[in-house]
Amino acid sequence: MEDVLDSSSLDPAVLELGQLFADAGYELSLVGGPVRDLFLGRTSPDLDFTTNATPDEILAVAKKWADSHWEVGRAFGTIGFRKRGANKVPLMIEVTTYRAEAYDADSRKPMVAFGSSLEDDLQRRDFTINSMALRLPQLELVDPYGGAKDLAAGLLRTPASPESSFSDDPLRMMRAARFASQLGIDVHPDVHAAMTAMAERISIISAERVRDELVKLICGAHPRAGIDILVETGLAEIVLPEVTALKLETDEHHRHKDVYQHSLQVLEQAASLETGPDGPVPGPDFVLRFAALMHDIGKPATRRFEAGGAVSFRHHDVVGAKLTAKRMKALRFDNDSIKAVARLVELHMRFYGYGDAGWTDSAVRRYVNDAGPLLERLHRLIRSDVTTRNQRKADRLSFAYDDLEQRVSVLAEQEELASIRPDLDGAQIMAMLGLRPSPVVGKAYKFLLEERMEHGPLSPEEAERRLRAWWAEQPESAPAVEPAAAD
Repeated sequence: MEDVLDSSSLDPAVLELGQLFADAGYELSLVGGPVRDLFLGRTSPDLDFTTNATPDEILAVAKKWADSHWEVGRAFGTIGFRKRGANKVPLMIEVTTYRAEAYDADSRKPMVAFGSSLEDDLQRRDFTINSMALRLPQLELVDPYGGAKDLAAGLLRTPASPESSFSDDPLRMMRAARFASQLGIDVHPDVHAAMTAMAERISIISAERVRDELVKLICGAHPRAGIDILVETGLAEIVLPEVTALKLETDEHHRHKDVYQHSLQVLEQAASLETGPDGPVPGPDFVLRFAALMHDIGKPATRRFEAGGAVSFRHHDVVGAKLTAKRMKALRFDNDSIKAVARLVELHMRFYGYGDAGWTDSAVRRYVNDAGPLLERLHRLIRSDVTTRNQRKADRLSFAYDDLEQRVSVLAEQEELASIRPDLDGAQIMAMLGLRPSPVVGKAYKFLLEERMEHGPLSPEEAERRLRAWWAEQPESAPAVEPAAAD
């Protein structure tokens, strides 16, 4: 970690804003993450400031200077501004009145009180590395709690006691794990102990806020470290209990490996297979990473000890997909993300057996069709799922998947696998069979799709021949029987 602040990368707009507030007789400081990032040699278009000015006074100073503004956070003392920076990139600016905030014992919402000094404002912040400020426009570093020293040491501490900090805002416990993931830093033993003792308090925080922290953790540079902290402190038992359950007790005969450690390794390996922004899976990719973490959560519920000492986990992929969807719904994820992650978990075992028996072209088509737009992620998940120390076994699985990907590529060129459709569409089916829109048309469509999967592309004539032969065997094709005339 760097221990020298480099302010040369600050956008000139930062100094302009500082001078505006100084000329108006108010204090203004850049604070929190943007200051921390200056030590790390990086900048962000999202800038946080704090001031002794009230929301009305903030608007009076900066409203005309900014390109636009919003007041959604006014109740919390925050006014937002948008300003085009020197490099034409829009800067998102939030200016907040000095404040202190805390949660009461049973509330999810913070109680806000405005403060009067920068030092008091810094003390109420989550961690020392975020409790640094840069007074403007003079660029004076204010670091009363040793944040720069902690950042250089790679250590996460709280400015006040950890118990007080986490009592004020329990979400900070999730943030601790998130910063470990994002920055690769260690949690101070006192912080770790407080998180363990107070883990249950995370239950008062809304699912949406927990979800947002979890996404940032999973997408960090060191997600394994963040997940380990959640599990070690007991936070995962509340927000992600299926992952804690992966720590299967090793039986006396040591007949199975640690599924938890395996899952963390799969997560790391999946992240390493992400691509750059122009590739098929630009990283960090939450869907791929979370599927990697969750792919085996069905194992605890399906574990069986077989005769002869073997251990089985039959259908853990299907069970795991359902558990994944249930957990993501509880965390208020959007439907698209839930479906994508659950589908990857469901499909992650589909490949196994390919290397031994081989697949027909029909099986390859079904594999691609079932994966749909998730195919590139599925490729990476399956490759990541190989964590065996047996190099011969690892090589065999890798070669087998190389072969499958090659076959997918060849068939894709020949048949447009990514968008497999029947050789006749719904309108053609209705015209040929004299049908109106109805469930019967759907049955015919499904029949032709199965034919397409099994035999590859068919000519229109052959597709029609097979459709008519199928239709002749359906009860719906029989002409209606007229009722007998009365005597």
